[in-house]
Parts: sequence; C-alpha cells; structure tokens
Amino acid sequence: MLANDILRKIRYSLDLKDKEMLQIFHAATDNPHDIKLSTLLKKESEPGFVLCSQSLLNLFLNGLIVFYRGSLNKPPIAVPGVLSNNEILRKIRIALIYQERDMLEVFKLSGMEISKSELSSFFRRKDHKHYMECGDQFLRYFLQGLSLYKKRPVQTETVSRSKNVWVKRKK
Repeated sequence: MLANDILRKIRYSLDLKDKEMLQIFHAATDNPHDIKLSTLLKKESEPGFVLCSQSLLNLFLNGLIVFYRGSLNKPPIAVPGVLSNNEILRKIRIALIYQERDMLEVFKLSGMEISKSELSSFFRRKDHKHYMECGDQFLRYFLQGLSLYKKRPVQTETVSRSKNVWVKRKK
C-alpha cells in the first residue's frame, strides 16, 4: 500500500484539516521539513503527485502519537528502512489509545471479523512463533473501519449530580 494512500485515509478517518496535518508532521521533530501537503495528498493519476517516502510516513505516525497523546521528554524511536504494516497498525493504535476491543470493533465495522488471537499476533515481535504479518488487505480494512468507527453515531445517557453533567456512552 502506498504511503500516500495511508496519509489520505488517516486524514479522512480522523477528519484532520491541513493545519492539523502540518502540526502532526512538525510535532515529531525539532527541525521541521519543508512539506508540501497538497502534493502528498493527491492521487497517482493527478498532476503534481509526489510519492511520500517511508521516512516521511514514519515522521507523520510519530507526530500522530505526539499530537494525540502528548510529548515525552525522549523523542520517538526512528525505524530505519521500510515500515511494515504491523508497525503502521501499532503506531495508529498507540496514537488513538485503542484497546483490543476497540481494534476488534474497527475491523468488524469494515466487514472483516478477526479473532483476538489474530489481532494479538500482529503486535508480537517478529521472532515470536505466533507472529503474523499484517497484509495490505488487513491494513486497508482497518483504515476503512476506522473512518466508520470515528463517524458512527454514539448513544449517550446523561447523568447529573449537583450541577455537574457527565455523558456516559452506552454499549
């Protein structure tokens, strides 16, 4: 799967604006790159398309973690070479603070039901005997389900106690 496709799908799923996308790119590094966002978000057939590099995608995913979770004193670990789909899935999961049940629901919304053991096999070390490579199809389904998960209507119940109002989410 192209890094440009991943950027576009994450942007659509999380409903990010151009300003927020640039903040995400700049959140992971002290010395920001000159990023032309409009060229990265174009499709291959459109004029002016620029292929997004793996290092730029890694920078974006690290920035996504910082954008949603806040920064730590230590910088995110840079992964040399090509990012695998497992690492992309892991970074999205960390950024959005998703638990196992959230991940399974995202896959279910996209039409692909996977078991808990299949999901956990994506997040194991490569040398583990139950490690499973996350294919492009799994990542595609996850990103599709992520947009459905984020945009779904949420049933709420309001609980009031002495002028304080809390909103509880029904399951």
